[in-house]
Amino acid sequence: MALLGIQSNSLAVLDALLSFYPENELRQEATLIVFPSNAQLSLRAHGMAGSTLRRHLAALVEAGLIVRKDSANGKRYVRRDHSGDIENAFGFDLSPLLSRAEELAMLAQQIVAERAAFKRMKENLTICRRDVRKLISAAMEEGADGDWQAIEANYVNLIARLPRMPSPADVSAILEEMQMLKEEVLNQLENQEKAENPGGNAAHIERHIQNSKPESINELEPSSEKEQGAKSSGANGIQREPLKAFPLGLVLKACPQIIDYGAGGAIGTWRELMSAAVVVRSMLGISPSAYQEACEIMGPENAAVAVAGILERANMINSPGGYLRNLTRRSERGEFSLGPMIMALLKANGLAQTKAG
Repeated sequence: MALLGIQSNSLAVLDALLSFYPENELRQEATLIVFPSNAQLSLRAHGMAGSTLRRHLAALVEAGLIVRKDSANGKRYVRRDHSGDIENAFGFDLSPLLSRAEELAMLAQQIVAERAAFKRMKENLTICRRDVRKLISAAMEEGADGDWQAIEANYVNLIARLPRMPSPADVSAILEEMQMLKEEVLNQLENQEKAENPGGNAAHIERHIQNSKPESINELEPSSEKEQGAKSSGANGIQREPLKAFPLGLVLKACPQIIDYGAGGAIGTWRELMSAAVVVRSMLGISPSAYQEACEIMGPENAAVAVAGILERANMINSPGGYLRNLTRRSERGEFSLGPMIMALLKANGLAQTKAG
């Protein structure tokens, strides 16, 4: 409507005019002039007042959607021949609608696309706003370092600036600032986690990936109790075998939800997975000490995988923090392997491949 420079009520009047056209489709060879009286037109325009009706008719003429064809006395009427066919008609000519049909269709498509984009933008703002609120609440509850009161005040100020009936420009501006605030919160949490867990450096991650064997069948199968017992009994039970490493791609197939918490909504490296796990850890209410202990016992990469697995089953786990501590204790005793968890999640997601025979 804004593209045509008319209001919604003007379109209502145009719709009323079209209702006086006797056919369902505008045709070039047909008479495209309608000649209702103001009283008839007002009735079909939902009882619109005469002055308002005339104003919107003028707007339609100015927009080039209809053309006036006035009689000598300014009245609207039709003159028919002896056979009843229209010989001459005076009123409103609808032929511009036919000549501009392609243009109007493109404008309609543009309006639909703009409305869809606006809807997506509002949905993105809702999701981003919800994430920021959860992150701030989790950080404040856990006593994380940082001026969270100021960050929360910034968040509240952003929400207050959103009008009751926002325009696309309003939503776009608030969304951009909300995304920047989310990045700030994530960076603070990530920096704190790095300070608490300095061992998870890039070199260690690279060695971990290089030492893993993605093609090994053993890595894709759960360890048996006998194998686990052998590991735990080695070196008088003091020295533990590290948990088997799994290919990052396999982990992400088993735990796809954690991808949403990666920077930019993607995870391509182990470092990015561990950073996402820090965010998820906070959102699930897992304490820093529980996660730190898991990193020390399992290794930072495997602890991140465990958190990703907990996220997948979050709706079935009452206490994610207690669950992670239990996995850590079992891992310390050599009673836990990531294999069964990953395979179970793969099967739950319909991604596990079974071999015939």
